[in-house]
Amino acid sequence: MRIISLLPSATEIICLLDLQDDLVGTTHECDYPVGLDYLPVVTHSSIDKNATSRAIDAQVHSALQHSNALYSLDAQLIATLHPDLLVTQSLCNVCAVDHSAVIQLAATLCPTPTIINLEPLCLNDMYATVQHVGETCGCATLATQKITQMRQRVDEISVLASTRVQHSGRLRVVFLEWLDPLFGSGHWIPEIIALAGGFDCLGETGQPAKRVSWSDVVATDPDILVVSCCGFDIGQTQADLTSLMGLPGWRDLSCVQSECTYVVDGNAYFSRPSPRLIDSLEVMFNMLSDIPDQRYQRFGSNHG
Repeated sequence: MRIISLLPSATEIICLLDLQDDLVGTTHECDYPVGLDYLPVVTHSSIDKNATSRAIDAQVHSALQHSNALYSLDAQLIATLHPDLLVTQSLCNVCAVDHSAVIQLAATLCPTPTIINLEPLCLNDMYATVQHVGETCGCATLATQKITQMRQRVDEISVLASTRVQHSGRLRVVFLEWLDPLFGSGHWIPEIIALAGGFDCLGETGQPAKRVSWSDVVATDPDILVVSCCGFDIGQTQADLTSLMGLPGWRDLSCVQSECTYVVDGNAYFSRPSPRLIDSLEVMFNMLSDIPDQRYQRFGSNHG
């Protein structure tokens, strides 16, 4: 089989199922697992990924206002790769290639490739996407085994979190997916927070992340504040934190006074509906349990 992944999370699923040798093309954002940079890159972005969150938001709004695509497909290159399977999504046109563009391109290829559309909104949906890819690619048994392993890891963490909740209650969490403008969490993240022993004050499982005001954050006065900008690593997110810490009432928040403000690599963990969401759950549990973990960092007046 000749597979083109049009989604970073799809690339991770394909490799989880030991199908990396079937990959013939990936996106400009497929950076995990390492060692796939020899593959042709079949997508391009009009967004400057190194810009600030405010600048990126402005670029996105401008593109959408003028009906310009945020991502483009290299149709000529894809045609030369003769794919049997295209793995894509239609959940978010801001996050990946527009689904309609994939459909239109596939219709021009001969033979026409199969298209798998992944649209996970929660952990169970993520498991289902792994199973779907496995069944399509002839490795359904392996997919089932991998899902079982992931569920076992979730159950183990959930048991530990439940024990902590029984002793000290659920921690109130605000999770910010974007800083300028502010966005709370959505989709699978509130579920992860709940499994880790917290309560997402501003997000709802299965629903898109929504814009929130700073007054919303102040009103919740969370025990824990997590900043994990969609598509940003820790360094890029840290560059935007100054504006957050300068907002009125910042120093009065309970989470700031108790030094429970954290920054996480959203690109590697929380942003992608991939098998690494289980790693994200581990990170969240460790933050809520005050267990040291190199995958997150504290920030604030005493942490830089």
